[in-house]
Amino acid sequence: MMRAAILVCACLLDAFLGDPYRMPHIIRFIGSLIAWCEQTLRGIFPSTPYGERAAGVALVLVVTSVACGCAWAVIRLAWAIAAPLGIAVEVFVCYQMVAARQLGKEAMHVYHALVDEGLEAARRAVSMIVGRDTQALDEAGVTRAAVETVAENASDGMVAPLLFMAVGGPVAGVFYKAVNTMDSMVGYKNERYRFFGTAAAHLDDVCNWLPARLTAVLMCLVAPLIGLDGAGAWRILKRDGKRHSSPNAGHPEAACAGALGVQLAGPASYFGAVVDKPTIGDDLRTIEPKDIHAAIRLLYATSVAALVLSVGIARVLYPFGEVMLHGAL
Repeated sequence: MMRAAILVCACLLDAFLGDPYRMPHIIRFIGSLIAWCEQTLRGIFPSTPYGERAAGVALVLVVTSVACGCAWAVIRLAWAIAAPLGIAVEVFVCYQMVAARQLGKEAMHVYHALVDEGLEAARRAVSMIVGRDTQALDEAGVTRAAVETVAENASDGMVAPLLFMAVGGPVAGVFYKAVNTMDSMVGYKNERYRFFGTAAAHLDDVCNWLPARLTAVLMCLVAPLIGLDGAGAWRILKRDGKRHSSPNAGHPEAACAGALGVQLAGPASYFGAVVDKPTIGDDLRTIEPKDIHAAIRLLYATSVAALVLSVGIARVLYPFGEVMLHGAL
């Protein structure tokens, strides 16, 4: 029951505390490590397509090794000092790997900005959680961007890390978040990262293949339980799940679009260049700020379902208890 209990405690901490801005955070450490490694590796490898690809592979190896190694060492040291301390450290690490509360909080900032402060404030708020250009977005565009981010990050922020931790413990969660953070920082198809970010982007695609599809299925299952359109979610998922440049992001976005009865995606601007992305969902009505509320409800319901599933996986994989990673190594 150890791993299952740790996952439950971690999610309860996330639900009650979110991510306090002043709290030291593992993801910030990983982000700083990625930035330092990028600068260092670009100075070592030649500025050619082959050299940048090689530097990107080195980035993945260094960042995942350092992040996982540090996490493992800290956890093992805590267990060596005292079992209660070891459990507390594992809970804390797992808690920092999930982010449903913070994602919902940031999306609500966009909602309140739209309703109370006006479009310009909403553009600034949504720019904090999306990678696209936001300066020219209208109200529908801001709302759509927020809903898409909530849908996609239901997988990245909750379902995927929970699955990794259910199978491999907190160190596996750190590995996943290291890969995901690298993709969010260097996995762009622009001039700077076209070659350097290839390894990180491909590894992130592999790590998210199953979680993204599972997230979409969970969204379809929980949608009718919270007053959304479950049948519509299944229909749009089957029809539009692959209508995305990412092999993974389209699946939760399609399920969310169908559950809400709105149209997502479409053309968007990144770094000043317009990307003509296909739409996902039916254009039955204009998307509204209240749809951000609905997307957050869907996120929370999906997170609960993912936790239940992850606890079940942990119990199936370790039916007679487990030799924890710190003890086995």
